[in-house]
Amino acid sequence: MAGKLREEIKQKKPFESLEAEVFLNLQRTTDALTRGITDVLKPAGISPAQYNVLRILRGAGREGLACREISERMVTRDPDITRLLDRLETAELVKRSREEIDRRVITVRITEKGLRLLEEIDSRIVQLHKDQLGHLGKGRLKQLIELLEQAREKVS
Repeated sequence: MAGKLREEIKQKKPFESLEAEVFLNLQRTTDALTRGITDVLKPAGISPAQYNVLRILRGAGREGLACREISERMVTRDPDITRLLDRLETAELVKRSREEIDRRVITVRITEKGLRLLEEIDSRIVQLHKDQLGHLGKGRLKQLIELLEQAREKVS
């Protein structure tokens, strides 16, 4: 089972190291999994990054979050959170407001339209994750989580 990546990407020579092979496998797997999410989100007109923001804001509740806090909670870093929020606000999925106490702080809240959109998508995303990863079983999934968290410890 191991070593399929070289065949998939039509690479003839061995990888520089085992670490390089793992890294490239992670990239290839991330790409495959992300394509599935993108396909589910496309009809809703949002990207995976926008979906992430909406989920973060749903979790924050009515209080919302400052832009900086949203950025810190993103699963994948987005250097231009302002543009991301602009698109979500244009689509009326979020709203921004300047705080009274500190006018430098802009708080972002999810709108009712944003909440409805997430409700429509939620079950499809859950099913997608099951379809993509469920075959690994609970034990292997827990082991994978642990390994990925350990890998991030040295790079975060």
